[in-house]
Amino acid sequence: MKINWDKVDYPEPVLQRFPSRRSVVFGTKGMVAASQPLAVEAGLEILRKGGNAADAAVATSAALNVTEPCSCGIGGDAFCLFYDVKTRTVKAFNGSGRSPEKLSIDYVREQGVTGDSIPASNLNCVTVPGAAAAWVDTVEKLGSGYVTLAEVLAPAIRLAEEGHPVSEITGLSWARSEPLIKRASPNGNEMLLNGKAPRAGEIMKNPFLANTFRSVAAEGKAGYYKGRIAEAIVELVQSKGGLMTLEDLAKHDTDWVEPISYTFNGEVTVYECPPNGQGLTALIALGLLDSLEEQGKVKSLLEMEHNSVEYLHTLVETLRLAFADSQYYISDPAVCPVPVKELLSKEYLAKRAKLFDPTKTNPEIVHGNPMYSSDTVYFTVSDQWGNACSYIQSNYAGFGTGAIPKGCGFTLQNRGSNFNLTPGHPNALQGGKRPYHTIIPAMALRGDELFLSYGVMGGFMQPQGHVQVLLNMLRGFTAQAALDAPRFCISAGSPETQSNSTGSAGDINSEVYFEEGIADDVVEKLKAMGHDTRRATGFGRAMLGRGQIIQRVVDPAGNRVWVAGSDPRADGHAAAQI
Repeated sequence: MKINWDKVDYPEPVLQRFPSRRSVVFGTKGMVAASQPLAVEAGLEILRKGGNAADAAVATSAALNVTEPCSCGIGGDAFCLFYDVKTRTVKAFNGSGRSPEKLSIDYVREQGVTGDSIPASNLNCVTVPGAAAAWVDTVEKLGSGYVTLAEVLAPAIRLAEEGHPVSEITGLSWARSEPLIKRASPNGNEMLLNGKAPRAGEIMKNPFLANTFRSVAAEGKAGYYKGRIAEAIVELVQSKGGLMTLEDLAKHDTDWVEPISYTFNGEVTVYECPPNGQGLTALIALGLLDSLEEQGKVKSLLEMEHNSVEYLHTLVETLRLAFADSQYYISDPAVCPVPVKELLSKEYLAKRAKLFDPTKTNPEIVHGNPMYSSDTVYFTVSDQWGNACSYIQSNYAGFGTGAIPKGCGFTLQNRGSNFNLTPGHPNALQGGKRPYHTIIPAMALRGDELFLSYGVMGGFMQPQGHVQVLLNMLRGFTAQAALDAPRFCISAGSPETQSNSTGSAGDINSEVYFEEGIADDVVEKLKAMGHDTRRATGFGRAMLGRGQIIQRVVDPAGNRVWVAGSDPRADGHAAAQI
């Protein structure tokens, strides 16, 4: 049957009603959970060839660049946590890039920027993309050694060159960004179909991106950070008043870092990437929950009724306290030291917990800027040996700047919009510096055994999602049910009022969006306690993030079993290797 595309319509309210039931996915070998089915298959292909969780994660990552470019790409950044079953340790890398060396607050002001941050469409907010180097390093330093980088990137190259049908939610996001893509650079047609955003079900090809991937497959980091691609990036950025140089790109590298952690409830240790990532926010919130229980201000959240007034009020207030600190202190630790140990100390957490009022919101809490954004991809992979990889990548706001370097087939991120333009602020813009970064993968261990490899993508929703989903799992929810359960998001406004701007996200009165499924009377009682309550419905559920979980369990006979769930707020699923 031939489809009449002019009559095909996917009205927003139909999306994300969660009409279908999902079960968890079980497997004994490898597992992939991602937001796009074709990307899941790319990861499985590499697992079948003998690749491990790290190899398959890169294959999934590159395929997501092809199939979900509205959320991620080789023009953005990536972070990774890797559970090494041989050493029973968690390894981490920071694949984020730095601002151009010559960039300064004074220069940005001279260009007419007057606010607290660089506008998301201004190419001075383009930091050096770190994803390409992260892919190369993941395969070289964490991979199995049984597959090459070229083999790992082959599925994505095939998808880009032969084409793929666009998924529903991706198609809607692509359409919303069509004007941005057209105006951001002269090369917009490289990522459009006959001059328009491809709609759900239409076949989209990207031969330019296929060639970009081939360059990386053949030459490694040099294939991206030197030569044709680097020259195209610099030419475009400088043509729009930016200061990025070939030297900025050539000296980029991935940082291998020590993960930070917190043991919650004396039961499970949660691992996050250290600053400049915002994983610290989730750890502070978990520490505050422990402190509140120790002080007798609340009973254990695991004993409260799920998504009750008491439960939600406690979580919202502790996350606001966590953001108050993280939004101020998180920066590039190479430039401005971040007091991670102090912020997670029992003494400091106890002091902050005293600000909590169980009966109402506390106007004394001065928090940062948690804001709406869901334009990231998180995915997780496990393998037949017992390793797991928690991986995340992003352009920041959707297609990022929307600007496409000529002949490259990808957009440049706008991560530099997260710099603060106040001189002296820890996260103040400075040349050669990494900004506050929102994308964060997570892992949880019991002792030295893997419990969860998980994450919830979506800007400042991410640490909020990490806490909510972890608590769901600790309450005994299945991996799928933990993702299905309704969530809340401390936000800066609805998707309808947000643009690709990353401006100020408000003060203590920032809205709290509650998803369908949280009772109306609960929301009304929270409103009476001082919360500015709103509802997230239809496509607006995107602000609640899109998560993936792989859980390790042991059956009664002592066999390891992988259990996976995939968020119904995205196009993807989880699948097992056979």
